[in-house]
Amino acid sequence: MPALRLAHRGDWRRAPENTIGAFLAALDVPGCDGLEFDVRAAKDGVPVVIHDDTLRRVQRAAGRVADLGHDELAAHGVPTLEEVLAVVPRRAFLDVELKGDPGRGAIDVLTAGRGPGLERAVVSSFRSQTLERVGRLAPSWPRWLNTYDLSGETVALAQRIGCRGIAAEWRAIDTGSAGRVADAGLELAAFTVRRRPTVARLERLGVVAVCLEARALDG
Repeated sequence: MPALRLAHRGDWRRAPENTIGAFLAALDVPGCDGLEFDVRAAKDGVPVVIHDDTLRRVQRAAGRVADLGHDELAAHGVPTLEEVLAVVPRRAFLDVELKGDPGRGAIDVLTAGRGPGLERAVVSSFRSQTLERVGRLAPSWPRWLNTYDLSGETVALAQRIGCRGIAAEWRAIDTGSAGRVADAGLELAAFTVRRRPTVARLERLGVVAVCLEARALDG
C-alpha cells in the first residue's frame, strides 16, 4: 500500500520552511498527501510554527522563540498554529511535531482546527514526556514517537506511553527493525527522505508515511 507523502516543513524551494507559503506550495505538488511541521510555544503561550528555538537560521534575526510574543514572531514571518490550520485544507494529512511542551494551547488549537478526534493528523515528538502529556489531555489522539533508532527499548517505550506508532530516521528501518515494530502492533513512519527510490524501499517494508524533503516531492 502506498505510504503517505508528507512534505518536510513544506516546500522550502518556494518559500521559507514552516511558513504558509511553503505549505501551500507543497500541497500544489501532485502526489503530496500532507505536511510535517513543527510547533513551539511563544512567550505568551500561543503555539507557533517554527523548528528552531531561535530565529537565526531561517529568519536571520536575533531572538529566541520562548522570549518573544506571537505578534513579535509574526513580524519575522513565523505563523501561529491557528493561522496554519485555517489555511491548510482538511484533506491534507498533518504530522504535527511538538518541540518541547507547547502547553494546553496547542491541544485547544488542534481541537478547533481538526476536531476532537484530530482528523487526518497525528501528533509526534522526540520527547516521551510531551507525548504522555498529550495522551492525558487528548487520550484518543494518535501519537508517534520520533526516534533515530528502533531498538527493542525504543519500541517498548512507544508501547508503554500509548503511542499508535513510531516515526524513525529512514536509515534505521530495515527488515528486522520494521518487523520488530510490526510485531509490537505499531505503525511505522520514516523521516527525512531525499530520494524517491528510498520511498519505494520503505513502502516494501510497510511504512505508512514518509516525510520527504522538497526535492523528493517531484516525481
